[in-house]
Amino acid sequence: MTADLTSRATFNFLTVLSYAAAAYQRHRGTRPSAEILVNALLQAEKSAKQQRLTYPFESILGKWQLSFVTGTNKVKERGGILLGKGFYVPKFITVHVSFNTILEENLGRGEIINQVEFGPVLLKLTGPVQYSIQKNLLAFDFNHIVISLFGGVVYNRPIRFGKVKTEDFYNQPIAKLPFFGFFSVTEDFIAARGRGGGLAFWIRET
Repeated sequence: MTADLTSRATFNFLTVLSYAAAAYQRHRGTRPSAEILVNALLQAEKSAKQQRLTYPFESILGKWQLSFVTGTNKVKERGGILLGKGFYVPKFITVHVSFNTILEENLGRGEIINQVEFGPVLLKLTGPVQYSIQKNLLAFDFNHIVISLFGGVVYNRPIRFGKVKTEDFYNQPIAKLPFFGFFSVTEDFIAARGRGGGLAFWIRET
């Protein structure tokens, strides 16, 4: 069963995104179908490009919970790439991403923390980020991993396969690094397209 948000005459992507965020966050209400949410995300992306919207780095700082994601390995062509149908992240898995600044004077530079919780297991990846407000692009690289079990750390060390060393990270062109291109940023949710072409939708952690 899906929410009745299919009317093309009244379809408003911001309404759909806000509704999806609230339903997922509060664990009640009927969420929009994956198809409707993907359409809303694509419209938000198109609108941001047409209006040439820019978002300051400060607007995405904080902790966000991943609620919906698409892949690019399924046969459904949208926007010039092969985009998957997408799915809501199951409630038994919690995926958070946090963006933090390191030094106030280094505007656009900071740290990313990607954390996945599955039962007693917690996986945390951290690394540097750099943000380009002109294109709403946030480049990142993971260089440290921590694995915990039942609250106790069982693995904690640098990642050898990080693309670049932290001291060299900020000298790299953003286009050569993993990145998110943000196209919708509000107090309650953020949405972006990854370098690989997939879409991601996060809600603010409360």
